[in-house]
Amino acid sequence: MLLRMSTLFLRTLREDPADAEVASHRLLVRAGYIRRAAPGIYSWLPLGLRVLAKVEAVVREEMVASGAQEVHFPALLPREPYEATGRWAEYGPNLFRLQDRKEADYLLAPTHEEMFTLLVKDLYSSYKDLPLTLFQVQTKYRDEARPRAGLIRGREFIMKDAYSFDIDDAGLDASYQAQRDAYERIFTRLGLDYVIVAATAGAMGGSRSEEFLSPSPIGEDTFVRTAGGYAANVEAVVTPVPDALDFADVPAASVVPTPGAATIESLVALLDESHPRTDGRAWSAADTLKNVVLALTHPGGEREIVVVGVPGDREIDLKRAEASFAPAEVEPATDADFAKNPTLVKGFIGPQVLGRAHTGDEDAIRYLLDPRVVTGTRWVTGANAVDAHVVDLVAGRDFVGDGTVEAAEVRPGDVAPDGSGELEFARGIEIGHIFQLGRKYSESLGLKVLDVNGKQVTVTMGSYGIGVTRVLAALAEANHDDKGLAWPAHVAPAHVHVIATGKDAAVFAEAERLATELSARGVEVLYDDRPKVSPGVKFADAELLGVPLLVVVGRGLADGVVEVRPRAGEAGQVAVAEAVENVATRVAELLAD
Repeated sequence: MLLRMSTLFLRTLREDPADAEVASHRLLVRAGYIRRAAPGIYSWLPLGLRVLAKVEAVVREEMVASGAQEVHFPALLPREPYEATGRWAEYGPNLFRLQDRKEADYLLAPTHEEMFTLLVKDLYSSYKDLPLTLFQVQTKYRDEARPRAGLIRGREFIMKDAYSFDIDDAGLDASYQAQRDAYERIFTRLGLDYVIVAATAGAMGGSRSEEFLSPSPIGEDTFVRTAGGYAANVEAVVTPVPDALDFADVPAASVVPTPGAATIESLVALLDESHPRTDGRAWSAADTLKNVVLALTHPGGEREIVVVGVPGDREIDLKRAEASFAPAEVEPATDADFAKNPTLVKGFIGPQVLGRAHTGDEDAIRYLLDPRVVTGTRWVTGANAVDAHVVDLVAGRDFVGDGTVEAAEVRPGDVAPDGSGELEFARGIEIGHIFQLGRKYSESLGLKVLDVNGKQVTVTMGSYGIGVTRVLAALAEANHDDKGLAWPAHVAPAHVHVIATGKDAAVFAEAERLATELSARGVEVLYDDRPKVSPGVKFADAELLGVPLLVVVGRGLADGVVEVRPRAGEAGQVAVAEAVENVATRVAELLAD
């Protein structure tokens, strides 16, 4: 295959696009791979489509090798299946909703669980038909509030989604493992570093969930890991629960005046000054119980106020809170929320008036506790009156919660849930996510088959997604320098970039011959045959475009040599007569890596 720069639909840019925040966005636009059509929506140009097709080809090959079969669904879907599973409401504002001329409701699909489930229900009815795994590579739509970073968080994107269907949980385990193994092969073949981390299921539902993250400082996902092998998305970290404590010798709780101490810092300082501890050590934020008021907006629009009690040396992590309260949206309570709930004395909230379990009032504000707040732990907390706090308030004696919630921040140095060491933090780009859905969708949509005894059983499902366009962006993030892209050979738009420099007709003739002969040998060639473009511009474009191997035909031709060099390596001289063989061999070696 031979691409000629003189006729290729391509214009490179010397300046970064104004809205570009990360390298992949900046370089993919400048190099003419994509063009912005609207916020979070991009058009694909010829070179970008070539890279995208190669990524998709690897994905398809490994999916087929895993035993999955390809199908393709429409992106425009009716409301009814999503209403049956509750996701018409659960997706909230992230769902693109529209009506046809008859005012029937439709959506642009963010995922296709419902459609896969209904398709299998329509065609299969027996355990003999299972196990089954189907997949598609298709465009998805999500109305992101803040699309950013080019292809990394868009409103239209390409995803490979696959779904497994099994008669029982043992079958699901096997299907899940097969897809997990396929993902490892896919990302290894693409040359993309990845980490597998435990994750939350979110709006997808189900039990087991893991993310594949490409480590990157610009990644939106924060994950933790230990030297002992533990790895998890920060939202999925489970707090180790300490043992309950004996509180027999703890004195009765008492109220102390704390004028002006509406923050943890001011409270600790005042206590040290006016109410020193009997054991001689100073008070710390960890001795206090901070009660944080959150507002949950449920899918139906209902707004609920909840209070979360956390140790005072921890902040609430809204992402962890959102994962725990999903599918509700979570935000800090507003002044209007406090005005509607006068029992909440801002800055001095205590658990004495909170919780349905503690107060016996079914209409009371729900009170949820951090897992560290176990029976016998002793706290300083608000007295529900301005300028007053309670000391020696004991969990399990003086108050109880309505349950626990993972909402407090996770910090470097925290102990891993499995005891494998201290947590270290890193960031990554989510490139894949796999779920054991279980029977959520099959129950909602009535997907049942006859088992070996002739009884109807509900099929159990798995869901497996790869963000194909996001993978391409992750590859660009991992393979660039300050001059441009530097693609791995197996995803590059071409294997070799032949450049003819100068004005000598003999140079162009030799470059044409090399490009043509390489193409005839199956090498993908991008040939810069532009006659009136300076060498400096051609070299700048070559570095920006990122083809892995450059062949420069220029002044050295008079001495019978051409220049061959890797995109990011040292140049070498090769005799003209040996150039085709030399370059073809080097391409084969690059593709074999």
